[in-house]
Amino acid sequence: MRNDNSRFRTMYRRALMALRESEIPFLIGGAYALGLHTQIHRETKDLDLFTLPRHCADILKLCADLGYPARMVARHWLGKVSWGGAVIDIITGFRNGVNKVDDSWFEHAHDAVLFETPVRVLAPEEMIWSKAFVMERDRYDGADIVHLIRAHADTMDWRRLIDRFGPHWLLLLNHLVTFSFVYPAERHRLPDWIVRELSERWQAQNSTTGAEVCQGTLLSHTQYLHDLERLGLLDARIKPIGSLTQENINE
Repeated sequence: MRNDNSRFRTMYRRALMALRESEIPFLIGGAYALGLHTQIHRETKDLDLFTLPRHCADILKLCADLGYPARMVARHWLGKVSWGGAVIDIITGFRNGVNKVDDSWFEHAHDAVLFETPVRVLAPEEMIWSKAFVMERDRYDGADIVHLIRAHADTMDWRRLIDRFGPHWLLLLNHLVTFSFVYPAERHRLPDWIVRELSERWQAQNSTTGAEVCQGTLLSHTQYLHDLERLGLLDARIKPIGSLTQENINE
C-alpha cells in the first residue's frame, strides 16, 4: 500500500506541475481540498480537479501526453484520467446539471501547496455548494459540509453562499440544521440573520401548484427512479425544468 501511495503521489505531482506550466486554469477539490480546509485527511486514490468547461479537453490531452489514459465520461460535467489504480477526475460542473464552473470560482479560490506544488483550492463556499447535492445511498457528503462550516463559520461569506444556492436555498437550510444537530454547542457560530432569513422563506412558501416535479433526482442519480417511473413525476434535471437532456443523464 505504501508503494502504491508513493506512485499515486508521483503521478499527481507530475500532472499538477505540468498543468501549472501549461497555465491551464484548475482548482483542487474533493478529499485533498477538504484536508487543506479542515485538517481532516483521508487516504484516497482520487484527485478532483475543477476547471472551466472549455478547458476539460485540454487537461485530458495534457494528461494523455504524459502517458496517463484519459477520456471524457460525461460531456456536461466529467472527464477522467486513470493510471495504475489512481484516478484524476476533471470536473466542469454538477452531475445534476444545476451548475457549471465559471470564472467566479477562481476569483474566490485559496492558495495552497499540494504534493510540493503551489495550487489553488476551492473556497469553502464553492466546496459546500458542490457537495450539497451529493446524497446517494452509498455516498453522502453532508459530514464534509458540516466540517467545512465548523472550520470556516467565522470567516464564511454567507451572503455569497446563499447566492450560490439560488433557488435551491432550502437545501442550504437543511445543512445548517444538520450542523446545529451535530454541534449543539456551536449553533451560535451560525449568523442569526441567515437562519432567520431562510426560516422565514420556508414559512412563507405557498403550496406548490402546477406540474408535479421530483427534485430528489438533483440529489441522487438512482434513489428516486421509482418516483419517475412508477409515480409519473417529472425529473427536475431534464429540460425545460432543468438543463439536461435524457442523453446527458444516460452518460
